[in-house]
Order: sequence, then C-alpha cells, then structure tokens
Amino acid sequence: MKLCVIGYGRHGKDTLCEILEPLLNLEWISSSYAAAEEIVFPVLKEKYNYETVQQCFEDRSNHRSEWYELIKAYNETDKARFSRWLMARYDIYCGLRNIEELNAAKKEGLFDLVIWVDASKRMSPEDKSSCTVTEEDADIIITNNGTEEEFALKVHRLARRSIQLKRKEEPPSMMDCIRD
Repeated sequence: MKLCVIGYGRHGKDTLCEILEPLLNLEWISSSYAAAEEIVFPVLKEKYNYETVQQCFEDRSNHRSEWYELIKAYNETDKARFSRWLMARYDIYCGLRNIEELNAAKKEGLFDLVIWVDASKRMSPEDKSSCTVTEEDADIIITNNGTEEEFALKVHRLARRSIQLKRKEEPPSMMDCIRD
C-alpha cells in the first residue's frame, strides 16, 4: 500500500504516520527531512549557517515558503520527480504540499490513497505560499481536533479498515469511523 498524507503544518501528519507504520508495516520518513537532505540543505546551508541537515530540518518552520519554493523548483520540469524518488524508497509520502505535484503523482499512480489530516478546530490553516493542497484533494479526511488518544484511536480504526480491505472484507463506511 502506498499512501500520501497531506494537511497543514502541525496538524498531525507525522503522528499519523508514526502510528500507522507498525500497524500496517509501512516505511516512511518525514518528506521534510528527505527534502532537507536532497534539496534544501545544499542550497540554504550557507544562507542560514546550518552545519548539519538536522539543523536545517529543525528550522524548517521558520522558512516554510522558502522550502516550498525550493521543492517546487526541484520539480519544475517533472512535477512528480520528488514523489517518484520518495515513493521508490518508502511507502508513505508524508507532507506533500503542492497541488501540481500531487496531481502529477496521482496521474502516475504513485499513491493508493491520499489522506488529509485536519486539526482546523484547534490550529490555523497554512498560507497558500507554502501549501496549495486542500482537503478536497484527499480521498479521505481524518480529523485531529481532540486529544492525542482520540486521534490515535481513529488511526487504529483506519489501519483496521485497511487490513479488512486487503483481505477483501466489507468494512463499515470509513468516513463513519474517522470523523469527529
């Protein structure tokens, strides 16, 4: 199974992936960390005096728009380039932010399911200068407006339904299972 997890910054995308990884035996890396290694650190290390990829990665929230533009430039001639690179190595792309890149990756069949993580009742949306995907671009929406425990339970239900689908069992409506 190949997944793409999208949503605004700090809404719980990484948490969802951390929970799903052992449940579905899927490998993932933060796309931000992968982008830091492959794209961002080589360009920004001198500008911001970064000594390591980790330091660049940890400072990403201060430069979201700049990161977005660098990744966009990397994909300029081939919108699915980074998605293809990432999905050849991992099962989950966590944090795709550009609608043109998402559409190109979908067209190539790189993802089986696109999940939007929504914490809009407790967190602000992100500016379009760093995120042009929306909940309408996802196949399903999983809300993260309650406690960490409530979110974890929703992700566990999602994993159970995914396993049932693999076994060709008829699950209840997925939307009934993961909405607030």
